Amino acid sequence: MKKIYWTSFNSKIGTIYVASSDRGVCKISIPAQGKKELLSWIQRHCNGAEIAEVISKNKQIIDELNRYFDRKLVRFHSRLDPIGTGFQKEVWTQLRRIRYGTTITYKDLAKRVGVPGAFQTVGRANGANPLPIVIPCHRVIGSNDSLVGYGAGIKTKEFLLRLEGALLI
Repeated sequence: MKKIYWTSFNSKIGTIYVASSDRGVCKISIPAQGKKELLSWIQRHCNGAEIAEVISKNKQIIDELNRYFDRKLVRFHSRLDPIGTGFQKEVWTQLRRIRYGTTITYKDLAKRVGVPGAFQTVGRANGANPLPIVIPCHRVIGSNDSLVGYGAGIKTKEFLLRLEGALLI
C-alpha cells in the first residue's frame, strides 16, 4: 500500500502544506489552499494510500523552501513525485527549465512543449501543477507581460517574482 506523509509549516507567504510519497514530494499546497484541500487532493490522486502526518519525511523540502524564501536557494534538489498525465508532466518538465529570476509567456511555453498553438491547454497543465514554487509555474506570464493565472493569487505570484528579481517595479 502506498503511503503519503504530510505536514505543514509557516513560511513568508503563510502556511504551506507538503506531502511526500516514498518516491518524493508529490504535493505542495500554498496558502490559498488549506489542510482540507491537501487531504482531498491526496485522496483523489493517491487511491487508497495510507495518509500520515510525518514531519521528518518532509524535512528536506521544508528546509529548501525556507532557504528559497530567504534568497539562499535558487534550485531545488528534493526528489519529486509529481502526479499527472504525460502531457502535464512534459509541461512541468519545461517549467523546471525556466531559470530562477526569469519569466516566459504561456505562448513560449507552448512552443517549448511542441504545441505552439495550444497555449490555453498548456496553461491548464500549468495550473494543475501539484508542486508550485518547486516546479516554477509562477514564472509564466501573459503575452503582454501581465501577471495572470496563479492558484495562490496574483499577489503571491508577484511576491515570488520580486523575490527572484524577475519583477523590478
